[in-house]
Amino acid sequence: MELDEAFGLVGEFGPRQRRLTAFLVLLQVFVAFQSMLILIVGAVPEYHIDQEEIPTSTEALAKHVRFANNFTSIATEWYLIKHEAYKVSLASSLYFAGLLIGNIMFGPLSDKLGRKPVYMSGLAFDIIFGYISTFAPNYEIFAISRFFVGITNGGMALVSFVLTQEYVGKSFWALTGSLTNVTFAIGIAVYALLGYCIREWRFLAFVSNSPGLFFFLLSFMLPESPRWLYSQGRTAEAEEVLQYIALGNGKERVNVKLKQCGGAVKRDDSASDVLNLVRHPVLRWRTIILMYIWYVCSLVYYGLTLNAGELGGNLYLNVALYGLVEVPAFPLCMFFIEKPWSGRRKSTTAFLIFAGFACMFTVFLPENTGDIFFSPSLLALYGKFTVSAAFNIIYIYTSELYPTVVRNAGLGVCSMTCRLGGILAPFVPSTKSLGPSVPFMIFGISGLSAGFLTLLLPETLNRPIAETIEDLQTPVYQTLKNKKAE
Repeated sequence: MELDEAFGLVGEFGPRQRRLTAFLVLLQVFVAFQSMLILIVGAVPEYHIDQEEIPTSTEALAKHVRFANNFTSIATEWYLIKHEAYKVSLASSLYFAGLLIGNIMFGPLSDKLGRKPVYMSGLAFDIIFGYISTFAPNYEIFAISRFFVGITNGGMALVSFVLTQEYVGKSFWALTGSLTNVTFAIGIAVYALLGYCIREWRFLAFVSNSPGLFFFLLSFMLPESPRWLYSQGRTAEAEEVLQYIALGNGKERVNVKLKQCGGAVKRDDSASDVLNLVRHPVLRWRTIILMYIWYVCSLVYYGLTLNAGELGGNLYLNVALYGLVEVPAFPLCMFFIEKPWSGRRKSTTAFLIFAGFACMFTVFLPENTGDIFFSPSLLALYGKFTVSAAFNIIYIYTSELYPTVVRNAGLGVCSMTCRLGGILAPFVPSTKSLGPSVPFMIFGISGLSAGFLTLLLPETLNRPIAETIEDLQTPVYQTLKNKKAE
Protein backbone atom coordinates (compact mmCIF):
# COMPACT_ATOMS: atom_id res chain seq x y z
CA MET A 1 0.00 0.00 0.00
CA GLU A 2 0.99 3.65 -0.42
CA LEU A 3 2.19 5.61 2.60
CA ASP A 4 -0.91 7.85 2.76
CA GLU A 5 -3.08 4.72 2.67
CA ALA A 6 -1.06 3.30 5.57
CA PHE A 7 -1.70 6.45 7.61
CA GLY A 8 -5.41 6.04 6.90
CA LEU A 9 -5.14 2.47 8.26
CA VAL A 10 -3.11 3.15 11.44
CA GLY A 11 -4.79 6.50 12.11
CA GLU A 12 -3.93 9.97 10.87
CA PHE A 13 -4.09 11.70 14.25
CA GLY A 14 -4.66 9.07 16.91
CA PRO A 15 -3.73 9.17 20.63
CA ARG A 16 -0.06 8.31 20.05
CA GLN A 17 0.31 10.91 17.32
CA ARG A 18 -1.38 13.51 19.51
CA ARG A 19 1.16 12.80 22.29
CA LEU A 20 4.11 13.01 19.89
CA THR A 21 2.78 16.21 18.37
CA ALA A 22 1.97 17.77 21.76
CA PHE A 23 5.54 17.17 22.90
CA LEU A 24 7.11 18.81 19.84
CA VAL A 25 4.59 21.65 19.88
CA LEU A 26 5.41 22.43 23.54
CA LEU A 27 9.08 22.52 22.52
CA GLN A 28 8.23 25.81 20.79
CA VAL A 29 7.97 27.49 24.20
CA PHE A 30 11.69 26.75 24.71
CA VAL A 31 12.44 27.90 21.16
CA ALA A 32 10.62 31.18 21.89
CA PHE A 33 12.62 31.68 25.10
CA GLN A 34 15.88 31.42 23.17
CA SER A 35 14.67 33.54 20.26
CA MET A 36 13.39 36.41 22.41
CA LEU A 37 16.09 36.28 25.10
CA ILE A 38 17.80 39.52 24.00
CA LEU A 39 14.55 41.54 24.27
CA ILE A 40 14.80 41.53 28.07
CA VAL A 41 18.37 40.38 28.72
CA GLY A 42 19.60 43.17 26.44
CA ALA A 43 17.19 45.87 27.64
CA VAL A 44 18.63 49.13 28.95
CA PRO A 45 17.07 50.52 32.16
CA GLU A 46 16.97 54.21 32.94
CA TYR A 47 20.34 55.60 33.90
CA HIS A 48 22.05 58.86 34.90
CA ILE A 49 25.57 60.06 34.13
CA ASP A 50 26.84 62.36 36.88
CA GLN A 51 28.91 64.61 34.62
CA GLU A 52 28.17 66.65 31.49
CA GLU A 53 30.99 65.24 29.40
CA ILE A 54 30.28 61.71 28.22
CA PRO A 55 33.16 59.35 29.17
CA THR A 56 34.88 57.83 26.14
CA SER A 57 36.07 54.63 27.80
CA THR A 58 34.10 51.85 29.42
CA GLU A 59 36.15 52.15 32.63
CA ALA A 60 35.39 55.86 32.94
CA LEU A 61 31.75 55.28 32.08
CA ALA A 62 31.46 52.69 34.86
CA LYS A 63 32.55 55.29 37.42
CA HIS A 64 30.03 57.95 36.43
CA VAL A 65 26.87 56.08 35.40
CA ARG A 66 24.06 55.08 37.76
CA PHE A 67 21.45 52.58 36.56
CA ALA A 68 17.93 52.23 37.96
CA ASN A 69 17.63 49.22 40.23
CA ASN A 70 14.49 47.68 38.66
CA PHE A 71 16.39 45.02 36.67
CA THR A 72 19.83 43.97 35.41
CA SER A 73 20.92 43.14 31.87
CA ILE A 74 24.04 42.74 29.79
CA ALA A 75 23.86 46.51 29.30
CA THR A 76 24.13 47.17 33.05
CA GLU A 77 26.84 44.55 33.64
CA TRP A 78 29.11 45.52 30.75
CA TYR A 79 27.98 49.17 30.42
CA LEU A 80 26.64 48.80 26.88
CA ILE A 81 25.35 52.37 26.55
CA LYS A 82 26.32 55.43 24.52
CA HIS A 83 29.26 54.48 22.27
CA GLU A 84 28.96 50.83 23.39
CA ALA A 85 25.19 50.54 22.80
CA TYR A 86 25.65 49.00 19.35
CA LYS A 87 26.91 45.80 20.99
CA VAL A 88 23.40 44.83 22.13
CA SER A 89 22.15 45.05 18.53
CA LEU A 90 25.28 43.22 17.37
CA ALA A 91 24.54 40.28 19.68
CA SER A 92 21.01 40.18 18.27
CA SER A 93 22.31 40.32 14.69
CA LEU A 94 24.75 37.49 15.42
CA TYR A 95 21.86 35.35 16.65
CA PHE A 96 19.93 35.98 13.41
CA ALA A 97 23.08 35.27 11.37
CA GLY A 98 23.31 31.96 13.25
CA LEU A 99 19.67 31.19 12.40
CA LEU A 100 20.46 31.74 8.74
CA ILE A 101 23.40 29.33 8.82
CA GLY A 102 21.44 26.79 10.86
CA ASN A 103 18.61 26.79 8.33
CA ILE A 104 21.09 26.16 5.52
CA MET A 105 22.87 23.34 7.36
CA PHE A 106 20.16 21.43 9.19
CA GLY A 107 17.65 21.04 6.34
CA PRO A 108 19.90 19.06 3.98
CA LEU A 109 21.54 17.22 6.90
CA SER A 110 18.21 15.88 8.16
CA ASP A 111 17.24 14.89 4.61
CA LYS A 112 20.46 12.84 4.39
CA LEU A 113 20.99 11.56 7.95
CA GLY A 114 17.44 11.41 9.27
CA ARG A 115 15.17 13.74 11.23
CA LYS A 116 15.74 12.39 14.75
CA PRO A 117 19.58 12.32 14.98
CA VAL A 118 19.91 15.83 13.52
CA TYR A 119 17.14 17.16 15.77
CA MET A 120 18.68 15.56 18.89
CA SER A 121 22.17 16.86 18.10
CA GLY A 122 20.85 20.38 17.47
CA LEU A 123 18.90 20.41 20.74
CA ALA A 124 21.91 19.17 22.75
CA PHE A 125 24.23 21.87 21.39
CA ASP A 126 21.48 24.47 21.76
CA ILE A 127 21.35 23.75 25.50
CA ILE A 128 25.15 23.76 25.86
CA PHE A 129 25.62 27.10 24.11
CA GLY A 130 22.63 28.49 26.03
CA TYR A 131 24.41 27.80 29.32
CA ILE A 132 27.61 29.33 27.94
CA SER A 133 25.62 32.51 27.28
CA THR A 134 24.26 32.39 30.82
CA PHE A 135 27.68 32.16 32.49
CA ALA A 136 29.66 34.22 29.95
CA PRO A 137 32.42 36.13 31.80
CA ASN A 138 32.49 38.91 29.20
CA TYR A 139 30.55 40.35 26.29
CA GLU A 140 32.67 38.68 23.59
CA ILE A 141 31.91 35.15 24.82
CA PHE A 142 28.24 36.07 25.26
CA ALA A 143 27.98 37.35 21.68
CA ILE A 144 29.81 34.37 20.15
CA SER A 145 27.70 31.90 22.13
CA ARG A 146 24.52 33.65 20.92
CA PHE A 147 25.72 33.10 17.35
CA PHE A 148 26.00 29.36 17.98
CA VAL A 149 22.67 29.31 19.82
CA GLY A 150 21.18 30.79 16.66
CA ILE A 151 22.67 28.03 14.49
CA THR A 152 21.47 25.19 16.71
CA ASN A 153 18.15 26.69 17.83
CA GLY A 154 17.06 27.61 14.31
CA GLY A 155 18.13 24.30 12.80
CA MET A 156 16.61 22.21 15.58
CA ALA A 157 13.31 24.12 15.40
CA LEU A 158 13.16 23.57 11.64
CA VAL A 159 13.61 19.79 11.95
CA SER A 160 11.14 19.51 14.85
CA PHE A 161 8.54 21.33 12.76
CA VAL A 162 9.00 18.81 9.94
CA LEU A 163 8.65 15.94 12.44
CA THR A 164 5.29 17.27 13.67
CA GLN A 165 4.11 17.15 10.05
CA GLU A 166 5.50 13.73 9.19
CA TYR A 167 4.14 11.89 12.24
CA VAL A 168 0.54 12.56 11.17
CA GLY A 169 -1.65 12.17 8.11
CA LYS A 170 -1.68 14.94 5.52
CA SER A 171 -5.15 16.17 6.48
CA PHE A 172 -3.75 17.23 9.88
CA TRP A 173 -0.66 19.07 8.63
CA ALA A 174 -2.41 22.43 8.81
CA LEU A 175 -3.48 21.77 12.41
CA THR A 176 -0.03 20.70 13.65
CA GLY A 177 1.63 23.59 11.81
CA SER A 178 -0.74 26.12 13.34
CA LEU A 179 -0.35 24.66 16.84
CA THR A 180 3.44 24.98 16.47
CA ASN A 181 3.24 28.66 15.59
CA VAL A 182 0.60 29.61 18.16
CA THR A 183 2.64 27.91 20.90
CA PHE A 184 5.68 29.97 19.85
CA ALA A 185 3.59 33.14 20.23
CA ILE A 186 2.39 32.02 23.67
CA GLY A 187 6.03 31.24 24.54
CA ILE A 188 6.89 34.92 23.93
CA ALA A 189 4.23 35.97 26.46
CA VAL A 190 5.45 33.35 28.97
CA TYR A 191 9.00 34.69 28.57
CA ALA A 192 7.71 38.21 29.30
CA LEU A 193 6.14 36.85 32.50
CA LEU A 194 9.43 35.18 33.47
CA GLY A 195 11.25 38.45 32.86
CA TYR A 196 8.77 40.30 35.05
CA CYS A 197 9.30 37.81 37.90
CA ILE A 198 13.09 37.40 37.49
CA ARG A 199 14.92 40.72 37.29
CA GLU A 200 18.51 39.38 37.38
CA TRP A 201 19.55 38.62 33.79
CA ARG A 202 21.80 35.61 34.41
CA PHE A 203 19.14 33.86 36.50
CA LEU A 204 16.55 34.67 33.81
CA ALA A 205 18.81 33.21 31.09
CA PHE A 206 19.43 30.10 33.23
CA VAL A 207 15.71 29.51 33.85
CA SER A 208 14.89 30.15 30.18
CA ASN A 209 17.48 27.61 29.00
CA SER A 210 16.78 24.84 31.53
CA PRO A 211 13.54 23.48 29.97
CA GLY A 212 15.74 22.30 27.11
CA LEU A 213 17.16 19.57 29.35
CA PHE A 214 13.66 18.23 29.98
CA PHE A 215 12.85 18.15 26.26
CA PHE A 216 16.20 16.57 25.37
CA LEU A 217 15.79 13.64 27.78
CA LEU A 218 12.25 12.91 26.63
CA SER A 219 13.24 13.19 22.96
CA PHE A 220 14.98 9.80 23.14
CA MET A 221 11.49 8.25 23.05
CA LEU A 222 10.64 9.84 19.69
CA PRO A 223 10.58 7.52 16.67
CA GLU A 224 12.17 8.39 13.34
CA SER A 225 9.89 9.94 10.72
CA PRO A 226 8.09 7.16 8.80
CA ARG A 227 7.87 9.43 5.75
CA TRP A 228 11.64 9.97 5.73
CA LEU A 229 12.33 6.24 6.17
CA TYR A 230 9.96 5.43 3.32
CA SER A 231 11.52 8.04 1.03
CA GLN A 232 14.96 6.49 1.70
CA GLY A 233 13.79 3.02 0.68
CA ARG A 234 13.91 1.75 4.28
CA THR A 235 10.44 0.29 3.95
CA ALA A 236 10.75 -2.28 6.78
CA GLU A 237 11.74 0.40 9.30
CA ALA A 238 8.92 2.65 8.12
CA GLU A 239 6.50 -0.24 8.67
CA GLU A 240 7.84 -0.73 12.21
CA VAL A 241 7.21 2.93 13.07
CA LEU A 242 3.71 2.77 11.60
CA GLN A 243 3.02 -0.41 13.64
CA TYR A 244 4.25 1.45 16.74
CA ILE A 245 1.85 4.31 15.96
CA ALA A 246 -1.02 1.87 15.29
CA LEU A 247 -0.40 0.13 18.63
CA GLY A 248 -0.54 3.46 20.46
CA ASN A 249 -3.73 4.31 18.60
CA GLY A 250 -5.40 1.12 19.87
CA LYS A 251 -5.18 -0.76 16.56
CA GLU A 252 -3.29 -3.89 17.54
CA ARG A 253 -4.30 -6.12 14.62
CA VAL A 254 -3.27 -3.78 11.84
CA ASN A 255 -0.83 -5.29 9.35
CA VAL A 256 1.07 -2.56 7.48
CA LYS A 257 2.76 -3.63 4.25
CA LEU A 258 4.17 -0.77 2.20
CA LYS A 259 5.10 -1.13 -1.42
CA GLN A 260 8.64 -0.10 -2.31
CA CYS A 261 8.93 3.63 -2.92
CA GLY A 262 9.57 4.00 -6.66
CA GLY A 263 11.89 6.98 -6.33
CA ALA A 264 13.62 5.92 -3.13
CA VAL A 265 17.12 7.27 -2.80
CA LYS A 266 20.18 5.34 -1.81
CA ARG A 267 22.14 6.39 1.27
CA ASP A 268 24.91 7.95 -0.82
CA ASP A 269 22.58 9.44 -3.44
CA SER A 270 22.33 13.21 -3.80
CA ALA A 271 18.58 13.40 -4.28
CA SER A 272 18.18 15.30 -1.01
CA ASP A 273 20.82 17.86 -1.94
CA VAL A 274 19.92 21.54 -2.16
CA LEU A 275 20.98 21.50 -5.83
CA ASN A 276 17.85 19.49 -6.64
CA LEU A 277 15.83 22.61 -5.83
CA VAL A 278 17.55 24.28 -8.79
CA ARG A 279 17.99 21.28 -11.08
CA HIS A 280 14.30 20.43 -11.49
CA PRO A 281 12.18 23.06 -13.32
CA VAL A 282 9.07 22.70 -11.14
CA LEU A 283 11.05 22.95 -7.91
CA ARG A 284 13.17 25.79 -9.28
CA TRP A 285 10.21 28.13 -9.87
CA ARG A 286 8.51 27.16 -6.65
CA THR A 287 11.70 27.77 -4.68
CA ILE A 288 12.34 31.21 -6.20
CA ILE A 289 8.79 32.39 -5.46
CA LEU A 290 8.72 30.84 -1.98
CA MET A 291 12.08 32.38 -1.08
CA TYR A 292 10.73 35.85 -1.91
CA ILE A 293 7.50 35.26 0.01
CA TRP A 294 9.40 34.08 3.11
CA TYR A 295 11.76 37.05 2.83
CA VAL A 296 8.85 39.50 2.65
CA CYS A 297 6.98 37.83 5.51
CA SER A 298 10.00 38.31 7.74
CA LEU A 299 10.73 41.85 6.50
CA VAL A 300 7.16 43.06 7.06
CA TYR A 301 6.78 41.13 10.35
CA TYR A 302 9.87 42.64 11.97
CA GLY A 303 9.31 46.02 10.31
CA LEU A 304 5.82 46.27 11.82
CA THR A 305 7.17 45.02 15.15
CA LEU A 306 9.69 47.87 15.18
CA ASN A 307 6.89 50.36 14.51
CA ALA A 308 4.73 48.81 17.22
CA GLY A 309 7.70 49.30 19.56
CA GLU A 310 6.99 53.01 19.42
CA LEU A 311 4.01 52.34 21.71
CA GLY A 312 6.30 52.81 24.72
CA GLY A 313 5.10 51.86 28.19
CA ASN A 314 5.98 48.81 30.25
CA LEU A 315 8.73 46.62 28.74
CA TYR A 316 7.25 43.30 29.88
CA LEU A 317 3.73 44.22 28.78
CA ASN A 318 4.99 45.19 25.33
CA VAL A 319 6.91 41.93 24.87
CA ALA A 320 3.81 39.97 25.91
CA LEU A 321 1.63 42.06 23.59
CA TYR A 322 3.87 41.36 20.58
CA GLY A 323 3.39 37.65 21.25
CA LEU A 324 -0.30 37.61 22.12
CA VAL A 325 -1.35 39.73 19.15
CA GLU A 326 -0.36 36.77 16.97
CA VAL A 327 -2.54 34.21 18.78
CA PRO A 328 -5.92 35.15 17.19
CA ALA A 329 -4.34 34.96 13.74
CA PHE A 330 -3.91 31.20 13.93
CA PRO A 331 -7.53 30.04 14.37
CA LEU A 332 -8.50 32.59 11.73
CA CYS A 333 -6.07 31.23 9.14
CA MET A 334 -6.96 27.65 10.13
CA PHE A 335 -10.55 28.44 9.18
CA PHE A 336 -9.66 29.88 5.79
CA ILE A 337 -7.00 27.41 4.62
CA GLU A 338 -9.35 24.43 5.01
CA LYS A 339 -12.13 25.98 2.90
CA PRO A 340 -12.23 24.97 -0.79
CA TRP A 341 -13.07 28.56 -1.84
CA SER A 342 -9.92 29.98 -0.20
CA GLY A 343 -7.38 27.22 0.49
CA ARG A 344 -3.68 27.80 1.11
CA ARG A 345 -2.92 29.97 -1.91
CA LYS A 346 -5.74 32.52 -1.74
CA SER A 347 -5.50 32.82 2.05
CA THR A 348 -1.77 33.59 1.91
CA THR A 349 -2.41 36.15 -0.84
CA ALA A 350 -5.17 37.89 1.12
CA PHE A 351 -3.23 38.13 4.38
CA LEU A 352 -0.08 39.47 2.69
CA ILE A 353 -2.05 42.06 0.74
CA PHE A 354 -3.84 43.18 3.91
CA ALA A 355 -0.48 43.55 5.69
CA GLY A 356 0.81 45.57 2.73
CA PHE A 357 -2.19 47.89 2.82
CA ALA A 358 -1.79 48.30 6.60
CA CYS A 359 1.69 49.70 5.97
CA MET A 360 0.42 51.91 3.16
CA PHE A 361 -2.39 53.35 5.28
CA THR A 362 0.05 54.10 8.11
CA VAL A 363 1.75 56.60 5.77
CA PHE A 364 -1.42 58.69 5.49
CA LEU A 365 -2.28 58.83 9.20
CA PRO A 366 -1.06 61.62 11.52
CA GLU A 367 1.04 60.45 14.46
CA ASN A 368 -1.30 61.88 17.11
CA THR A 369 -4.65 60.98 15.61
CA GLY A 370 -7.53 61.01 18.06
CA ASP A 371 -9.11 57.85 16.61
CA ILE A 372 -7.82 54.94 18.70
CA PHE A 373 -8.88 52.37 16.08
CA PHE A 374 -6.90 54.03 13.29
CA SER A 375 -3.80 55.24 15.08
CA PRO A 376 -0.49 54.38 13.35
CA SER A 377 0.61 52.18 16.26
CA LEU A 378 -2.58 50.15 16.36
CA LEU A 379 -2.69 49.87 12.57
CA ALA A 380 0.84 48.44 12.75
CA LEU A 381 -0.46 45.80 15.15
CA TYR A 382 -3.30 45.05 12.73
CA GLY A 383 -0.65 44.50 10.09
CA LYS A 384 1.37 42.24 12.37
CA PHE A 385 -1.78 40.24 13.06
CA THR A 386 -2.26 39.54 9.34
CA VAL A 387 1.39 38.93 8.46
CA SER A 388 1.53 36.46 11.39
CA ALA A 389 -1.35 34.60 9.75
CA ALA A 390 0.53 34.60 6.42
CA PHE A 391 3.67 33.35 8.19
CA ASN A 392 1.68 30.50 9.74
CA ILE A 393 0.20 29.45 6.40
CA ILE A 394 3.47 29.68 4.47
CA TYR A 395 5.10 27.13 6.81
CA ILE A 396 2.30 24.66 6.09
CA TYR A 397 2.05 25.56 2.41
CA THR A 398 5.79 25.16 1.82
CA SER A 399 5.81 21.74 3.51
CA GLU A 400 3.11 20.57 1.13
CA LEU A 401 4.76 21.98 -2.01
CA TYR A 402 8.03 20.03 -1.58
CA PRO A 403 8.49 16.25 -1.96
CA THR A 404 9.54 14.39 1.20
CA VAL A 405 13.11 13.78 -0.02
CA VAL A 406 13.84 17.52 -0.29
CA ARG A 407 11.28 18.95 2.12
CA ASN A 408 13.79 19.89 4.79
CA ALA A 409 16.18 21.29 2.19
CA GLY A 410 13.37 23.41 0.74
CA LEU A 411 12.26 24.63 4.15
CA GLY A 412 15.89 25.36 5.03
CA VAL A 413 16.50 27.51 1.94
CA CYS A 414 13.24 29.39 2.45
CA SER A 415 13.99 29.92 6.14
CA MET A 416 17.41 31.25 5.12
CA THR A 417 15.82 34.07 3.12
CA CYS A 418 13.37 34.56 5.97
CA ARG A 419 16.28 35.26 8.34
CA LEU A 420 17.78 37.61 5.78
CA GLY A 421 14.56 39.62 5.88
CA GLY A 422 14.76 39.73 9.67
CA ILE A 423 18.34 41.00 9.54
CA LEU A 424 17.55 43.71 6.99
CA ALA A 425 14.29 44.93 8.58
CA PRO A 426 15.99 47.13 11.24
CA PHE A 427 17.89 48.98 8.51
CA VAL A 428 14.79 49.97 6.52
CA PRO A 429 13.81 52.80 8.95
CA SER A 430 17.08 54.55 8.02
CA THR A 431 15.48 55.29 4.63
CA LYS A 432 13.48 58.00 6.43
CA SER A 433 16.29 60.31 5.31
CA LEU A 434 14.76 60.02 1.82
CA GLY A 435 11.29 60.81 3.13
CA PRO A 436 9.22 59.97 6.25
CA SER A 437 6.92 57.61 4.32
CA VAL A 438 9.65 55.64 2.49
CA PRO A 439 10.05 52.81 5.08
CA PHE A 440 6.33 52.03 5.13
CA MET A 441 6.14 52.25 1.36
CA ILE A 442 8.91 49.60 1.22
CA PHE A 443 7.02 47.33 3.62
CA GLY A 444 3.73 47.96 1.82
CA ILE A 445 5.00 47.32 -1.71
CA SER A 446 6.84 44.20 -0.49
CA GLY A 447 3.69 42.78 1.09
CA LEU A 448 1.54 43.51 -1.95
CA SER A 449 4.06 42.06 -4.43
CA ALA A 450 4.51 38.86 -2.39
CA GLY A 451 0.75 38.48 -2.11
CA PHE A 452 0.23 38.61 -5.85
CA LEU A 453 3.22 36.32 -6.56
CA THR A 454 1.61 33.67 -4.34
CA LEU A 455 -1.09 33.27 -7.00
CA LEU A 456 1.53 31.66 -9.27
CA LEU A 457 1.88 28.69 -6.91
CA PRO A 458 -0.41 25.62 -7.11
CA GLU A 459 -3.10 24.95 -4.53
CA THR A 460 -2.30 22.00 -2.23
CA LEU A 461 -5.58 21.64 -0.34
CA ASN A 462 -6.91 18.09 -0.76
CA ARG A 463 -4.06 17.25 -3.17
CA PRO A 464 -1.64 14.30 -2.77
CA ILE A 465 1.78 14.90 -1.22
CA ALA A 466 4.80 14.11 -3.39
CA GLU A 467 7.17 11.63 -1.75
CA THR A 468 9.92 11.75 -4.38
CA ILE A 469 11.08 14.15 -7.08
CA GLU A 470 9.83 11.69 -9.70
CA ASP A 471 6.28 12.27 -8.42
CA LEU A 472 6.51 15.83 -9.73
CA GLN A 473 6.59 14.50 -13.29
CA THR A 474 2.95 13.44 -13.02
CA PRO A 475 0.39 16.01 -14.24
CA VAL A 476 -1.21 16.61 -10.83
CA TYR A 477 2.05 18.08 -9.47
CA GLN A 478 2.86 20.32 -12.44
CA THR A 479 0.33 23.12 -11.94
CA LEU A 480 2.94 25.84 -11.77
CA LYS A 481 4.86 24.54 -14.79
CA ASN A 482 1.68 24.31 -16.87
CA LYS A 483 0.66 27.83 -15.91
CA LYS A 484 4.04 29.13 -17.06
CA ALA A 485 3.67 27.29 -20.37
CA GLU A 486 0.21 28.70 -21.14
